[in-house]
Amino acid sequence: MIQKKMKIQIPTGLEARPVAVFVQVASQFESSIYVEVGTKRVNAKSIMGMMTLGLDVGEEVNVSAEGDDEADAIAEIEKYLAAGQ
Repeated sequence: MIQKKMKIQIPTGLEARPVAVFVQVASQFESSIYVEVGTKRVNAKSIMGMMTLGLDVGEEVNVSAEGDDEADAIAEIEKYLAAGQ
């Protein structure tokens, strides 16, 4: 399992459209991926779960991945949160 703190750098934060893209990025991987903020922990592949976090630009999250492609998953998610692409 890999865990990494990441900062949301998408200018709009994680509102509906960026959350949808985030879930698509996470869903490319077979690993189990979770996003944690404070006491909340949600499945990164769940659009409804991710929407409940209401993440704004500049917030820090802890992303964890466990599985055969966990390193690639963490790298791609970090890249998306940094650039929004």
